[in-house]
Amino acid sequence: MALWRARAASSTFLNYLSRPSAFTSHFNNATACRNLTTDVGEKGTESLRSNMMNQLMHLDINSLIGSCMPLAAMRIGTVIHNIEVNPGQGGKLVRAAGTSAKILKEPSSTKCLVRLPSGSEKWIDSRCRASIGVVSNPSHGAKKLRKAGHSRWLGRRPTVRGVAMNPVDHPHGGGEGRSKSSGAWGRTSLTPWGKPCKSGYKTGPLKRRR
Repeated sequence: MALWRARAASSTFLNYLSRPSAFTSHFNNATACRNLTTDVGEKGTESLRSNMMNQLMHLDINSLIGSCMPLAAMRIGTVIHNIEVNPGQGGKLVRAAGTSAKILKEPSSTKCLVRLPSGSEKWIDSRCRASIGVVSNPSHGAKKLRKAGHSRWLGRRPTVRGVAMNPVDHPHGGGEGRSKSSGAWGRTSLTPWGKPCKSGYKTGPLKRRR
């Protein structure tokens, strides 16, 4: 088999040597094809965005589920998730299981109106990207825990009320029955460290005054 291939290759090489015109025409055809490919590539780069937009106009939106693109490239009524707030920042909105948002108005060159899962409507920059479709696992919120230990498996520690503690453990502790008052007019709710925590009392660090 190897001997037959060697004979065939040598005969082809001898034909090219005996007929130089055939070799020259083959070389010219290859050069012309290479130049044609380069020209087509340069022209295709210029009209790549226009071709993509034309294809999106005629494609079924269901065939693009899971695709990520700017809001400006989407149509009105598109169901989306994992939406950016600032261009290039990464998805921040509508990421929970089973959630989705909807484009209410045709996106303009600057902003797009989106309805969030809470029902509120928000204007978002059209350059922000989002994924088409709904987040998977919609039954996540309906799942029930089988026992108390199941909550511990998820890393959730128990929460004990202050009124159920002793006075040494919490300001709400102690007293007769379920009472956190001290006096005739009662007492405001406190943190475990004794700071007021309701009625708009600010517990954060004080801002620097000018």
